Amino acid sequence: MARREQRLGGGSELPAPGVEERSDEAPGAGASSAGGVPDPEVLAKPTRRQFTAEYRLRILEEADRCTDRGEVGRLLRREGLYSSHLANWRKARRKGALSGLRPKKRGRKPVEANPLTPKVRRLEAKVRRLEKELAAAHTILDVQGKVAGLLGFSLEDGKDC
Repeated sequence: MARREQRLGGGSELPAPGVEERSDEAPGAGASSAGGVPDPEVLAKPTRRQFTAEYRLRILEEADRCTDRGEVGRLLRREGLYSSHLANWRKARRKGALSGLRPKKRGRKPVEANPLTPKVRRLEAKVRRLEKELAAAHTILDVQGKVAGLLGFSLEDGKDC
């Protein structure tokens, strides 16, 4: 009855007695916006939920303290979690307490920079420069040989032909 009144917008902004509130929501914040009407706008890309390591540890401790039948299910519903969250978090906790529960950065891992890269780049630039100078020297020698042939000089011995 209390949930129905809350859904229909009746009653106060405070949750009805016996209705639990998720700990990650602000007091009085539910699925509805101001006026009790849900926001119809759908986001283009849903945001991925991220849980802090401290939150994960707190939920795991609460779940470990649950002894009655259905208590873990109530906890999961209250927090808006799935049982797979608990399973994954327990596995991470076994691997290494807080560090195992910290969220891992998604995406491609950064490649370590090779310490020789700047030196290789410098040497490659030097090789390109020297190859250009060598090509210019070969062009000069070819032109000198053609000019000497036109003028009748022999470049072999340095005497007139």
